[in-house]
Amino acid sequence: MAGERRAERLGGSPSSAPPPCLPPARGKGRPGSQRPQLLLLARRSEAGVCVYLPQASLSRSFPASRAAWSSGEERGALLLASASAAGAGGGGGSGGGGKGKQAWWPLLSPPPRPRCPRCRQTRAERRPGPAGRAGAAKPRGTMARKGDPAASPYGEPRKFDPKFSGPIHNRHCTDILCCVIFVVVILGYIALGIVAWVHGDPRKVAYPTDSYGQFCGQKDTPNENKTILFYFNILKCASPIVLINLQCPTTQLCVSKCPDRFATYIEMQSSYRNYWEYFRQFCKPGFNKPRKSVTQVMRDEDCPSMIVPSRPFLQRCFPDFSTKNGVLTVANQTTFRDGRGKTRNVTDLREAANGINNVLDARSVGMKIFEDYASSWYWILIGLFIAMVVSLLFLVLLRFIAGILFWIFIFGVIGVIGYGIWHCYWEYHHLHGIPGSDLTIYDIGFQTDFRVYLQLRQTWLAFMILLCIVEVVIILMLIFLRNRIRIAIALLKEGSRAIGYIMSTLFYPIITFILIAICISYWAVTAVFLATSGEPVYKVMANQSLCKYANLTCYPETFNTTNVTKLCPGAQCTFAFYGGESLYHRYILVFQIFNVFVFLWLVNFAIALGQCTLAGAFASYYWAFRKPSDIPTCPLFASFGRAIRYHTGSLAFGSLILAIVQLIRVILEYLDHKLKGSQNAFAKFLLCCLKCCFWCLEKFLKFINRNAYIMIAIYGKNFCASAREAFFLLMRNVVRVAVLDKVTDFLLFLGKILVAGGVGVLAFFFFTHRIPIFTHEAPSLNYYWVPLLTVIIGSYLVAHGFFSVYAMCVDTLFLCFLEDLESHDGSPARPYYMSKSLLKILNKKNMQTKKQ
Repeated sequence: MAGERRAERLGGSPSSAPPPCLPPARGKGRPGSQRPQLLLLARRSEAGVCVYLPQASLSRSFPASRAAWSSGEERGALLLASASAAGAGGGGGSGGGGKGKQAWWPLLSPPPRPRCPRCRQTRAERRPGPAGRAGAAKPRGTMARKGDPAASPYGEPRKFDPKFSGPIHNRHCTDILCCVIFVVVILGYIALGIVAWVHGDPRKVAYPTDSYGQFCGQKDTPNENKTILFYFNILKCASPIVLINLQCPTTQLCVSKCPDRFATYIEMQSSYRNYWEYFRQFCKPGFNKPRKSVTQVMRDEDCPSMIVPSRPFLQRCFPDFSTKNGVLTVANQTTFRDGRGKTRNVTDLREAANGINNVLDARSVGMKIFEDYASSWYWILIGLFIAMVVSLLFLVLLRFIAGILFWIFIFGVIGVIGYGIWHCYWEYHHLHGIPGSDLTIYDIGFQTDFRVYLQLRQTWLAFMILLCIVEVVIILMLIFLRNRIRIAIALLKEGSRAIGYIMSTLFYPIITFILIAICISYWAVTAVFLATSGEPVYKVMANQSLCKYANLTCYPETFNTTNVTKLCPGAQCTFAFYGGESLYHRYILVFQIFNVFVFLWLVNFAIALGQCTLAGAFASYYWAFRKPSDIPTCPLFASFGRAIRYHTGSLAFGSLILAIVQLIRVILEYLDHKLKGSQNAFAKFLLCCLKCCFWCLEKFLKFINRNAYIMIAIYGKNFCASAREAFFLLMRNVVRVAVLDKVTDFLLFLGKILVAGGVGVLAFFFFTHRIPIFTHEAPSLNYYWVPLLTVIIGSYLVAHGFFSVYAMCVDTLFLCFLEDLESHDGSPARPYYMSKSLLKILNKKNMQTKKQ
């Protein structure tokens, strides 16, 4: 009776045959080329769900040609028809034209049961989604079957593609919208540079400007031979920064040389008339013994009230400070007359020229440094060439010594920590019985002298425990991560082998350097032209307490016709700074920010282009089954062409995200500089937290972008899809990522230190004449450390350029290695592409020696 009721629920009489289920047509959903699986296809119909099973699979699961299985009243019944019944029902005994090679058996299940009154869900809705769907989770209480693939929160491995053999050639343009925006921004950046070039004048930076807005030393002007700016009353200037910014509230005049003696205007008129011609060159042009009184001359600032011995610096006259027996002097004098009837001390000039003496001394040091560079530049280039050769040799030797270097360092660290443990125990045992050594750190409290704590046994016990913990952690990591460390070392060796086959990649950093140099040059020139785009702005110079027009904008052409000269006796309309009130001048700050932003975007794009290009070249090496015969011709050039032609938008997208974060960091640094003198502790704390967060975000984005560019170079997808796939692939192998990253960082850092240190030691012995063979060839230097530091820093940068290629190679090979593990199994149809050393470490092998 139960069987009859189940048959009736299927829509027929107890004796009627089950309704026919047509199998899928050939080529539409039938995975004929794949392995037979238990569950191949399900299609819902009015009668139920038709599930198709291949004959081979069914024969293994159900020996009988006709089987019926029931899972109880709750699940309903599944009726299985025989091949003949399926054919009679229209299904086709051979699977719908399968020529009898593979018969498809229809499997019927009853319609879904009504919704549960409590949960309002059908049982079908509570079942898990398709196994291949990322993130499909099973409901609570549901047991997973043995054959179901485990769902991963980081996606599923890439499916095997028999046609894949390296970076895809048939690809399309990605992130086209971002590419268009990028091109428009570049055109706008060029337009901004043109506008800045039209309005700007770098001579405003190169030449000082007098009170009349004229450049000092400019050719074809009355000031052509007057190259130095002289200040009438330098005591009015607050600091050297104000002087350099040309905003000192005193008359400024172009002169041919700075004064070299003390003198006052009153003395020149009365006692020292013979020196008048000398003093007159520091007065306004055309002023020659006027009938004005001394008071009127001082009020109108026709002549300076005094002059002091000065010397030029930055094309400006500054007092000639010096020290004598620890006392500040000017021309060996400690006092001077200010021309207004007072005797002033030289220290009164200190605020107006604070630190000028040190800056002037630095100028002489700078001249000596320039002389050292002029006499040693040839040997500096030789040192950098030696660094390049040593870097190449180191990369080649890494194929053979990578493992040796790493294990020597690891066992060296273990030995040093072991010695530290023994030393702590010895100190702990030695202090036994010494009075006061048994006190605790809590008993003695906080002490500024750290040596007090070293007299306590508890201190050495704590040190020993900490070192033991570190030692145990390192040993456990070596034990449990030994295979991953071996994989990392094998990948490093493989990277050296890849660079050996594609030597042109070592010289690609030159292209990146040229692109970045162009970006820096354009940014600097545009910034200078924008900063000098202002027009001369003149201000009323007068006593602010007596004149309400002081510091107001004025015009020299019409100033004498205004009432200002009558209401404010002695007021003058003098040049103050460069600026403007037009729309263009009001938005110069916005243009400067835009200039910085596009500069960051372009620099990041140049770096991204290099990373994507190198990744494509090294991926071509990895996915070549027979190396080097299967490596394509000119892989670096081909990869560069693919990156430019198809993925400019994707590279621009990743660079844009990074540029935005970097711009925010620049703004935060600017705000931090402005708040240096602030006493608001909360603002400082908040700013510090923001800087830390955005620093971490920038590091994370660089890591994501780097791996995304690798996936773009290989598979040709857009930036977001590539970043997602790369991130999920790394998260599925997070331990291997951490180990490889640290091992690579250590070996490359060690290589940079070895290159820079080795070449630096050689340069030290050379420039200090300690190499007998080159004693006469070494140049005579003022400071031998000038070329020495240049060689050391330059060698480090050269090594960094070469090793950055190596790091990109290792990262690319690592991602390819992970894809290789997930997509292949070593069978004749799906062989591994990794090297034999990696296969040996993983205890895997290919079942054939060459690709079918």
